[in-house]
Amino acid sequence: MELFWTIWNHPIVSEYVVRRLPTIVIVLFVILTVAAYLVYAERKVSAFIQARLGPMRVGPYGLLQPLADALKLLSKEDIIPARAERSIFVIAPMISVVASLVVLAVIPFGPGRATITDVNIGVLFILAVSSVGVLGIILGGWASNSKYPLLGALRSSAQMVSYEVAIALALVGPLMFAKTLSMVGLIEAQMTDGVWYVLYQPVAFLIFLVGGLAETNRAPFDLPEAESEIVAGYHTEYSGFRWALYFVAEYTNIVISAAIAATVFLGGWHFPGLTRLAEPGTGLYALLAVLIFAVKVFAIVYCFIWFRWTFPRYRYDQLMSLGWKWLIPAALANILVTGAVLVLAQHLGLVETVRTEAGERLVSLWPWGKLFLIAASLLIGVPIVWILLAVINRRSADFNLRVQRQIRLPERGEEEIFAEV
Repeated sequence: MELFWTIWNHPIVSEYVVRRLPTIVIVLFVILTVAAYLVYAERKVSAFIQARLGPMRVGPYGLLQPLADALKLLSKEDIIPARAERSIFVIAPMISVVASLVVLAVIPFGPGRATITDVNIGVLFILAVSSVGVLGIILGGWASNSKYPLLGALRSSAQMVSYEVAIALALVGPLMFAKTLSMVGLIEAQMTDGVWYVLYQPVAFLIFLVGGLAETNRAPFDLPEAESEIVAGYHTEYSGFRWALYFVAEYTNIVISAAIAATVFLGGWHFPGLTRLAEPGTGLYALLAVLIFAVKVFAIVYCFIWFRWTFPRYRYDQLMSLGWKWLIPAALANILVTGAVLVLAQHLGLVETVRTEAGERLVSLWPWGKLFLIAASLLIGVPIVWILLAVINRRSADFNLRVQRQIRLPERGEEEIFAEV
């Protein structure tokens, strides 16, 4: 017993375990509850779009439907295919869930103890751990020993490789302003400058949103689980609780993608005039900050749900073309334009580097520095990126297969066409 209290009172244990344990428990409980109710929200939003009511039977307005779904999935029979790789089949969903939950450790939900931890390479940590999550999909599809799950797993791996690059490049632009890889540091940089980076980086924000949809396998990028083509994709052979784990991972990743977008581009918990309502460091300030962050996250999550019931699913060649021919060149062009604009702004004396307790911060001077950067991003950055993409893709085949056939028929000799007939 004495040994237990000695370890419990050790400075490292008390700082990194005991002090942060309540925050970890609260975050896990809230996020898992939110993930369950996102399914309910998606069913309600889709019903609204399609002029239906959605879940209404279980509880008032169907609010207990997630609980009923959880009980149903827990009580269902867990089926493992006879020729499946049993151990990997069992572990694969756990990999996806663990990878998505680990990322929550560096998401800044609010100031102070509302954030589990802040590391100086938070952005790199998120990108690295998020890439591990796709291994659960790949292994689950392969271990099922079935054609449809394997096809879904292969699609997911190719999709991750394609869009992870675009997402990483899209984050470079805001990092050039913040000069830090810390997630909390990104929020503090926007608070110091007084401008959210979505105004300086609209192209990067759009690229990140599209890449986030693809990384979370959301429509119109849900090729790994396309019902009309490969039944249910990588989780075709899964049932019961393990099937639910994949969905917990998917909806947790949706929340994480929205949280990263809100942190990097929308100022995190920062909102103009917040310090007038409450003094920084107080409990009221922390509560308001968490509520502001939650509103931003759920606004982006709503867009994710809205897009699913609005846009049709891409063909696979369109998916790859969008990633490699459009998003990645656009992200590279955005980095070059951002660098050129920052050099010009520094030369003109419109921005300056200030030292804070957390490190160096790039601050644009009011009003001409901020107006210059916003105008340059909209009037210079967007047109240059658009022209570059038009030049790169001027010879690309049209997405319409019928148009492609009409273009190629005159190029082929009549003898070849009649020979095929």
